[in-house]
Amino acid sequence: MPEALLRNLDQWFRVELTYTSNAIEGNTLTRRETALVVEKGLTVGGKSLVEHLEATNHARALDFVKAQVARKPSEIAAREILMIHETILKGIDDANAGQFRSVPVRISGSTVVLPNPMKVPDLMEEFGVWLQSESDLHPIELAAEAHYRLVTIHPFVDGNGRTARLLMNMILMMQGYPPAIIRKRDRLAYISSLEQAQTGGSKEDYLKLIAKAVDRSLDIYLKALLGVEERQPLAREKLLKIGQLAKLIGKNNSTIRHWTKGGLLTVEETTDSGYQLYSPDAVEQAKRILELQNQRFTLSEIRQKLTEGK
Repeated sequence: MPEALLRNLDQWFRVELTYTSNAIEGNTLTRRETALVVEKGLTVGGKSLVEHLEATNHARALDFVKAQVARKPSEIAAREILMIHETILKGIDDANAGQFRSVPVRISGSTVVLPNPMKVPDLMEEFGVWLQSESDLHPIELAAEAHYRLVTIHPFVDGNGRTARLLMNMILMMQGYPPAIIRKRDRLAYISSLEQAQTGGSKEDYLKLIAKAVDRSLDIYLKALLGVEERQPLAREKLLKIGQLAKLIGKNNSTIRHWTKGGLLTVEETTDSGYQLYSPDAVEQAKRILELQNQRFTLSEIRQKLTEGK
């Protein structure tokens, strides 16, 4: 691939990974605002200092990750994980940056019970031994498993998800794969699939989600190589408000909200005022949900069928 094209893709992934990873954690900077902060060093009116730091810190942590890709996953040690975490929280929570937690923590809205802080050092030592052992796992499964194990240990007070996603992508890039982008629209499916595995269920949904994320990144490189234009985000005026979507399928707003909360519909964009906007494609998705409901499928069964159909 031409050097200029590779450089352009590298810049695109740097912004996109920063935007999506932070958005999953609640950062309200838009994609364009993230690009301004990361690439131009500009500030965005109405956004907090912490949100700006989350963007610049993640971009710097990603630069550190990319500097490690000539190495092997088995060479990753605790110092690299701690360095990623320290960079992520620099200037935000310096007291805890790069430090294992010494207090109990809980995940908001989750029933997952996290390890006692006294167990964290031993669990991280075991994690390091596993990571440094030769593995016969497929590279994508190895990266996904490392992410899963780290967030399940939850070794830090804050920044666990961002650190785990960066670790996962470091492992992927070390083995010649592009980084996996967990899209903002996939947030609920991503969190639900993790929680399902953490509470004794199957990891299948989680592994499929990560594999699809890598597949999309591979497509981005292939389309760039072939000169195929990537679909641009829809202009806001083409998106549907919740009331418009509800009217088009003959349902009320609360039904749309319920489906969205349950992971059946994805939000294309959220306005600064907090209004959720949907892609026109959501109309067909909603009609499919109605069709499956009429066939007496439960919401969880519908979610599974919709996922399988992607």
